[in-house]
Amino acid sequence: MESNRRVPLWAAALIGLVSGAVAVGVSLLVAGLVKASAFPVVAVGNAAVDLTPAALKDFAIRTFGENDKTVLLTGIFLVLAAIAAAVGVLAVRDVRYGLAGLAAFGVVGVLAVLTRPGAAAVDVVPTVAGVAAAMFALHRLVARALAPVGGPSEADPSGAGPHGGRAAVGGGGEERHGGGSAGGEGEERYGAPVPPVMRAGNGPYPFDRRRLLIGTLGGVAVAGVAGLAGRMLSSRAEVAAARVGMALPRPAVPAAPLPAGVDLRIRGLSPFVTPNHDFYRVDTALVVPQVDPRNWTLRIHGMVDRPVELTFADLMKRPLEEADITLCCVSNEVGGPYVGNARWLGTSLAGVLRDAGVRKGADMLLSTSADGWTCGTPVDVVLDGRDALLAFGMNGEALPVEHGFPVRQVVPGLYGYVSATKWVTDIKVTRFDRDEAYWTPKGWSAMGPVKTQSRIDLPRDGARVAPGRTVIAGVAWAQHKGVEAVEVRIDRGQWRQARLAVAPTADTWRQWVVDDWDATPGSHTIEVRATDATGYTQTPDLAPVAPDGATGWHTVSVDVA
Repeated sequence: MESNRRVPLWAAALIGLVSGAVAVGVSLLVAGLVKASAFPVVAVGNAAVDLTPAALKDFAIRTFGENDKTVLLTGIFLVLAAIAAAVGVLAVRDVRYGLAGLAAFGVVGVLAVLTRPGAAAVDVVPTVAGVAAAMFALHRLVARALAPVGGPSEADPSGAGPHGGRAAVGGGGEERHGGGSAGGEGEERYGAPVPPVMRAGNGPYPFDRRRLLIGTLGGVAVAGVAGLAGRMLSSRAEVAAARVGMALPRPAVPAAPLPAGVDLRIRGLSPFVTPNHDFYRVDTALVVPQVDPRNWTLRIHGMVDRPVELTFADLMKRPLEEADITLCCVSNEVGGPYVGNARWLGTSLAGVLRDAGVRKGADMLLSTSADGWTCGTPVDVVLDGRDALLAFGMNGEALPVEHGFPVRQVVPGLYGYVSATKWVTDIKVTRFDRDEAYWTPKGWSAMGPVKTQSRIDLPRDGARVAPGRTVIAGVAWAQHKGVEAVEVRIDRGQWRQARLAVAPTADTWRQWVVDDWDATPGSHTIEVRATDATGYTQTPDLAPVAPDGATGWHTVSVDVA
């Protein structure tokens, strides 16, 4: 029987390609929610690698090197595109043929997924979801491309004519803008005459390019949004898995065990070591960068004798060091929470720079994170012997992703905005008079040494305490100088010396306590100040965080009743 539907070949292929794109996008999205390795395209690629003869694998490695997997995936996508186009051609002849083709594609994907090591039944969900979405898209696009003239016929009251029967594809199926029948009784659709229904139930179904193109735009949008979201979710899952699976090597220069008395173990007092989940986070990343250590590189360039590019494996092979270091954010108000202490593991930043050969006159390291944020660090500070690290470990585990995994900078004695680049991927050795980092044009100081500060943790501001012996305790910090003394006064009375906990190095904060205050009923004001090892005592003058850090004494008010 001669077809009553004619569609250009390009349109039929477009229907198939868009439906295939929807399948890929939706399956990638669902794989991001279920398991990244359950993405059927990757599963098919892995199966192809497993089934490829050794000689062919060797040829691919010799010919394409590190790009062999990229070439394989590109080939798979090209094959999928060809199959999808063929499915579209079949679908405009009879939509059932197209649906059968997609089902066959789904079977191949399911088999590939289930043959992977450790596969579970849930791993087939991305493939099934993708194929189901593609079937829906195919059905809708065919319906949009082919619509019966004049609406449902008596013989086809459902109006489902475009979804059954057969249609011709190719040269005779171009969109027809000519006149109607011999009697000139054609009717207008979107300003163009189309052939009339010749007889009930067997009329021609004209190709509707406008409706098809609108439908394909929608399909492309769905595929794109789903694929982008899926890629983000998959990257997050892959990076999380890489982090969890990372075994930290032993450092060549381990930090000394924490001495007795480093933590006063007072309830409510900040512990000496800040747990990773409690460590403050301040950065400009709206979405936390997901950097796979297998793809991470660090480029050292600019005013150096020998530009360097390190992989994560290269970094792990270098001499590793461990250090207890307190970090503080410049946006920390007096008494604020943006300070924490951790044991970091990494390699010496100074050692990497010396290998590159820093040229005379260079005074700035312009470091860049994976999300494009930049930071300017004084060269002389990094090279003065302090424990400036390219760190990948934090408190005995791989860096948390939100704290810079896989690698970040840690430089004691400097505020984070000029030293602590997370997700660092690039360091340009340069000069402050040639380059500016992210915050400097916004009015912040180019240099950012941490100011000597102290904080009251107990009692809390506004607390209500019982009369009698009351503990006053907190932390003080003066990185790379060290805290020498902490004093407390109540209601502007005499300053009294606080008892200090042990500090293993000058680069960490120090706990302090006054445990002999006899609190009397009423309202009281408590103030604290610290003196560092250089003899400098905190100023009482209040200053905001901009442009180079807040100053003043931390003060709390309490009610004793």
